Amino acid sequence: MQAVILAGGLGTRLRPLTQDVPKAMVKVMGRPFLEYEVKLLKDNGVDDLVVCVGYLASAIQDHFGDGGKFGVEMRYSHDGPDLLGPAGALKQATPMLEDEFLVTYGDAFLVAPYAKIMDTLTSSECLGVMAVFRNENQFGRSDLEVKDGRVTRYDKTTQTPEMEWINFGVSALKKDALSTIRAGQPCGEEEFYGKLISANQLLAYPVAERFYEIGTPESLREFEAFISSRPGYL
Repeated sequence: MQAVILAGGLGTRLRPLTQDVPKAMVKVMGRPFLEYEVKLLKDNGVDDLVVCVGYLASAIQDHFGDGGKFGVEMRYSHDGPDLLGPAGALKQATPMLEDEFLVTYGDAFLVAPYAKIMDTLTSSECLGVMAVFRNENQFGRSDLEVKDGRVTRYDKTTQTPEMEWINFGVSALKKDALSTIRAGQPCGEEEFYGKLISANQLLAYPVAERFYEIGTPESLREFEAFISSRPGYL
């Protein structure tokens, strides 16, 4: 399976840790965070990784190279002089993408049934499948409405009473889904997924285990506590 890792952001909430390294390379128990994520993906059958890089990209490329020493193939797609946002970075990576691929984030550790999420996409006529977690504002603000197996609304700024779910951080997409994005132009995930939602093309895949990420000092400490208690992920 192929997965795209979005790792081009500035990581401003983690300064000064991200002053000289990108967020994905922040150390956790002496190792770059991205090493844990790559191992998790490999253990779930993902051996082809496209990493979308921007800020301090060379730190990631110099450490991982072609991915061989980590048991995967790794290639890199560069935003260019201006950051393109999550969906814009996906569009930039189009020449490297298979017809169906997974998408996740370079600051997230997500225990999920990756193969089943991909199988759900493959067996459907929809363009996308988003893993969703019934969050009820527990781990950040819930931002999704889900109804009859589909995502019906995604909004990080305006919350409705029906938003009990949150974007877990893993999606499976068909390359055709990227046709609505203008090449070389910034595009956020809400805009991109919003178009799929409007076309009734985004399925919801519920997951049971909470997500972990390292976007803030607090969440970084939470992940460190989690990973130190799970030797199988080390």
